[in-house]
Amino acid sequence: MSRIGKKPVPLPAGVSARASGHTVTVKGPHGELTRSLHPELAVRLEGDSILVERPSDAAKHRALHGLSRTLVANMVEGVAKGYTKQLAVVGVGYKAETRPDGLLLTVGLSHPVDVKAPPGIRLTAEVPAQKMVDNHASTITVSGPDKELVGEVAAEIRGVRPPEPYKGKGIRYLTEKVRRKAGKT
Repeated sequence: MSRIGKKPVPLPAGVSARASGHTVTVKGPHGELTRSLHPELAVRLEGDSILVERPSDAAKHRALHGLSRTLVANMVEGVAKGYTKQLAVVGVGYKAETRPDGLLLTVGLSHPVDVKAPPGIRLTAEVPAQKMVDNHASTITVSGPDKELVGEVAAEIRGVRPPEPYKGKGIRYLTEKVRRKAGKT
């Protein structure tokens, strides 16, 4: 038995859910998310919790059971609290500016890079009070209710200019440690 799949997903206050067949819709203060799970799995509401059930103990069904329950739990947490990822822009002259539809990144390329925010995702760039606090010029915050989409947008922004190992310049996650290499001697 999947230990994760057996657990019911509790619905916090202010969050409502609908289940029909293998489709789940969760609505809360941070938005509404809908997901279709594998057709062989069943989803049902029981009181103030969501249960994911599998048809058999086959290896495929056991694997899908835990995955599907976790996906539903991430949806519930996303509409209740939301998810955020923070990135740091490090480098002399590197900066990020908030625009109405996304961000404008100036990161040492021949042109500024315009990053558009997908629907449901909010991108903000903050400049610290003191210049170069913790060796970065600005902090980018990616937030939204969908955990996968927040992670994907953060990875795409990081991919514009990944950190390089010699001076550490580039865009990195705020908690990321960049391994530095010694230069030529």
